[in-house]
Amino acid sequence: MNRSEFLKTSALAGAALITDPLAARPFITRMPATKYRTALIGSGWWGTNITRAALQAGESKLVALCDVDQRQLTKAGEEIGKLTSDKPKLYRDYREMLNAEKPEIVIVATPDHWHPLIAIAAMQQGAHVYVEKPIGHTINEGKAMVRAARQTGRVCQVGTHRRISPHNRSGMEFLKSGKAGKIGMVRAFVHYGGGPGQPVPEEAPPKELDWDFWCGPAPMRAYNRQIHPRGFRNYLDYANGTLGDWGIHWLDQILWWTEEKYPRKVYSTGGRAIKKDSTDAPDHQVATYEFEDFTAVWEHRQFAGNNAEKTHPQQAVGVYFYGTEGTFHMGWLDGWTFYPVDRNKPILHEDAQLHKPDDQNILELWANFLDAIKTNKLPVSDIEIGHRSTNMALLGMLSYKLGRSVEWDGEKQLIKNDPEANKLLSREYRGQWKYPVV
Repeated sequence: MNRSEFLKTSALAGAALITDPLAARPFITRMPATKYRTALIGSGWWGTNITRAALQAGESKLVALCDVDQRQLTKAGEEIGKLTSDKPKLYRDYREMLNAEKPEIVIVATPDHWHPLIAIAAMQQGAHVYVEKPIGHTINEGKAMVRAARQTGRVCQVGTHRRISPHNRSGMEFLKSGKAGKIGMVRAFVHYGGGPGQPVPEEAPPKELDWDFWCGPAPMRAYNRQIHPRGFRNYLDYANGTLGDWGIHWLDQILWWTEEKYPRKVYSTGGRAIKKDSTDAPDHQVATYEFEDFTAVWEHRQFAGNNAEKTHPQQAVGVYFYGTEGTFHMGWLDGWTFYPVDRNKPILHEDAQLHKPDDQNILELWANFLDAIKTNKLPVSDIEIGHRSTNMALLGMLSYKLGRSVEWDGEKQLIKNDPEANKLLSREYRGQWKYPVV
């Protein structure tokens, strides 16, 4: 598709996939005379996806791309150049970009360990922020991000796009209506196949990559091509494994459904039974979350694939809600399905409505982000919501690292009677970088 065709058809193409007519309005209303000065920090695969949606919405002027890897900058620039006549300037240092360009919207799509510092700096500079999930590497970073958003009055949307996906929304209406009965247990899971792999030797970083800046506030370790690009989530210095990646989406669905804001007790176990490569995140993990009125369980595997429980020909992922009237599965590519206890009642199903590439609903989430900016209202995936969902994953990882359960005081955001565990709510930053004020 060339640029002219893209601009003519993108708005209605996005609206056609939305079941709620009100949700389509941001795509079909007249474009404003003045567009938001928008910058992307972290120009890899997913950052480019978000920027594509921002341009498709028609209310952004792309002024800057920022990345410590010149290869990603070049690739993103070429892709985005097909969609807009904007000529964004290229930067390696986000601080220089923020000072020079004064963007009104900043997209933060870096590796996880960079999200807090960049998002906070952007909000303090005056920008509204769209930050990818998980919002940070430790719980107290999230507290600082929420505080920054409230102090600056900036909108901060988290990229949990399933909060606005059509089938997720209708599925939540089904659950909250009581049609599944009283729900006493919830099980979230991601099962993918894979083998042991093999170690990859360390090497000198590519000349186009500023590896020291890439590591930033996190520990500096030797470059390994399994870490960057796109492999960092299985290295615990920079992310929190599958639970910190996939887990955010499905644990967020649980918090969306329940009226409880956080669990009271968490226990997690797992390990590396199969993986023999250079990563260090668990290749399988189970986390149990005790709420006041129900129990939630997370599990993932990076081996076996679980062909016996595939919810779709390509995958076994999602959340099962176990109720007195039946079992409800909230899925991804397969939409949602309800299996009644009464065999005389029909199985109910709704298909997913997703955008290419990568089967997501960023368009709808971006439209909600723009609406929140214009109306000065909280977005559907507000930073505080994203913080709670991120905390679910981080508490699971914290318990895994400690090797014991923890009791969580969600109001004080502290672990009860456990000084050793509370030390893991933060971590020391490296070199010049300063941990954000909580």
